[in-house]
Amino acid sequence: MAKKRWGKIVDLNKCVGCHACSVACLAENKVPNDKFRTKIIEHEEGIFPNVYRYTEKWSCNHCQKAPCVDACPTKASHYTEWGTVEVNPDLCIGCGYCVLACPYRVRVMNEREHGGLPEKCTLCTHRLEKGEKPACEASCIAGAIITGDLNNPDSEINKWMAKGAVERRPDLKTHPNVFIIPYRR
Repeated sequence: MAKKRWGKIVDLNKCVGCHACSVACLAENKVPNDKFRTKIIEHEEGIFPNVYRYTEKWSCNHCQKAPCVDACPTKASHYTEWGTVEVNPDLCIGCGYCVLACPYRVRVMNEREHGGLPEKCTLCTHRLEKGEKPACEASCIAGAIITGDLNNPDSEINKWMAKGAVERRPDLKTHPNVFIIPYRR
């Protein structure tokens, strides 16, 4: 069997904007309350009287062609064996180039911890390795998040891919491992 490639899908039709994923991520990763690795963005679109709202979960997309990895002068931002992107705090010098290079704006600098290093979603690989769901998925009350092995054709995530999952910003050509099922009115 091929090596695992962890990925995630967020179904924008199911996300209710409760922020449970953001709070679970803060608690799981012991991140300061103002340094969210997962963000919820509310959208309001249309013209009165045909206005609609939906929410969208944003976090690191674990790109296969990650600008943050290319921008890192010390190789602290790197690809893991599972296809995710992580930061090695022992190599990081806190320059912030990776934060500036991320076209999705999902990295933040944490000045209070680790001497000023970047924070980002790790896809909770520490949990995935033990067969557990990432904190965001485990806490999602709406069942809007699914993670899994994109290289396993029988995985649940690949069943969701068949439901119409797409890259969030294909124009950026980063080839993310995180996908969305677009909101449909």
